[in-house]
Amino acid sequence: MNSGRRSELLLTGATGFIGGAVMARLLADGKYGVRVSLRQAGQSLPSAVEEVQVSDLAAGTDWREAVAGVEVVVHAAARVHVMREGFADALAAYRRVNVEGTLNLARQAVAAGVRRFVFISSVKVHGEQSGEGGSFTEEDTPRPEEPYAVSKYEAEQGLKALADETGMVVVIIRPVLVYGPGVKGNFRSMMRWLYRGVPLPLGAIHNRRSLVALDNLVDFIVTCVDHPAAANQVFLVSDGEDLSTTDLLRRMAAALGVVARLVPVPEWLLRFGATMVGQRALARRLLGSLQVDIAKAQDLLGWTPPVGVEAALRSTARHFLESLHSS
Repeated sequence: MNSGRRSELLLTGATGFIGGAVMARLLADGKYGVRVSLRQAGQSLPSAVEEVQVSDLAAGTDWREAVAGVEVVVHAAARVHVMREGFADALAAYRRVNVEGTLNLARQAVAAGVRRFVFISSVKVHGEQSGEGGSFTEEDTPRPEEPYAVSKYEAEQGLKALADETGMVVVIIRPVLVYGPGVKGNFRSMMRWLYRGVPLPLGAIHNRRSLVALDNLVDFIVTCVDHPAAANQVFLVSDGEDLSTTDLLRRMAAALGVVARLVPVPEWLLRFGATMVGQRALARRLLGSLQVDIAKAQDLLGWTPPVGVEAALRSTARHFLESLHSS
């Protein structure tokens, strides 16, 4: 720490779902001076934030101004996962951003004297399913299947090599599916279906899925910013309570104040139907199991999720309902 002033932290992806919440938490804590990288100037951000405009996250991006005087980088920006992308046409695009862009930033961070680089990766580097009765741990051999996951794993490998070569500390965080106020994508679609009373054929699913509330993930990221034991470690992070798809839908409906209209269609029939209409990937997410073990985070860092699942679902539902009524 520098005597007489706060240390500087650079956050990428500050306008995103995760990055925005990390920014708010860092500002509330007041421990670091927060600098954020933006592709376009003029975006509405808190006045306490220092903004630095940079171009796209790519191999040729100049980060010198952004990393000057910075002690920690939290890298949340990425080319995000998109369903229904072909492997061949997407992998190169993911690599340009998530691998080449990330390593370019990390090298310039090293040159600027950054001491710690916190990288937000993904559970998908482990694969799409953990199998019945098992949970992924950080010791498992990664088996990324999709272009997004491949690019995240390759970035991890590059960052580890850079840490070995230079001494900059790297912390890798692999979150599971993140939900919370403002969540979009499939999770928001699920809330919309439940709120509208759409019958869903998911009343008899007995899988197990790990999720992580946004507040829990943010708390873990902030913990890893300066915890000595987090140095050069890889962590899986979740709420610590796994749910079946059926249970999630029922509990989310309760948080929304509605009754889930769930039809108990046999799982084998759902898988067959999904295969017939080309939706095997979606079926795997809804019907398969993906569990993670967070014992390492708990034992090594003394971390426990500060927010329970019920409270997190309620806050997610409350934001969703407020957004409906204000639109």
